[in-house]
Amino acid sequence: MSSLLSGAEFLGYNWQWVRIPRYLYTSGPDGFSAGPLLQGLGLTLQISSVSLLFSLLIGLLIALLRLSHSSVARWIAVIYLELIRNTQLLIQIFLIYFVVAPILDIDRFASAVLALSLFEGAYASEIIRAGILAIPKGQWEAAASLGMGRGQSYRYIVLPQALRQMAPPLTSQGVSLIKDSALVSTIAIYDLTMQGQQIVAETFLTFEVWFTVAAIYLVLTLGLSLLVRLLEWRLTGYQL
Repeated sequence: MSSLLSGAEFLGYNWQWVRIPRYLYTSGPDGFSAGPLLQGLGLTLQISSVSLLFSLLIGLLIALLRLSHSSVARWIAVIYLELIRNTQLLIQIFLIYFVVAPILDIDRFASAVLALSLFEGAYASEIIRAGILAIPKGQWEAAASLGMGRGQSYRYIVLPQALRQMAPPLTSQGVSLIKDSALVSTIAIYDLTMQGQQIVAETFLTFEVWFTVAAIYLVLTLGLSLLVRLLEWRLTGYQL
């Protein structure tokens, strides 16, 4: 950090941290008001939370298709996985926004959520599938002996046990989703990253703004990790 400060001084950079708070919040006679960075944070949270929900649903669906006895279902899942995992997220965002969105008549927000959900859902599906396969075969046999069908076995026996094993890698995927959400700024969505770019363009507070944005993302990802650790503790009964 000291070398960074000395390097900035060598370049003649004038640190102006005192100007940053106004871009986070303002307070006046009308009370507290969110600044552009907090407004961008709110939009980032909306996009990330909705995308995380849909990515988990897509991941579960694709995992079940991969484990299905139907060869058609398995091929559909494989084609989806290979297409999504072998193309860049940025290209997928552009394709959905410029090609799919006009056809479906959806806005930027929906386009961003759809792109992130499809991309992260592909990786989540492999995590979920691995968690399901890790359940001993005896659990399936026990469920069948109780007269449960395949759907009931998944709901009451397999998925609750698999959740304990899936939670840590799914947390990492959620963290990746939050960081990947910064790419939606490329389609003019004023999320946290886009707001930071706008402020830098207007004020030239390059280091201060990007350090602040990075700190906000760090708080988000650390907070998500802490929440999942608490969930793991509730599920397992001891600290992992």
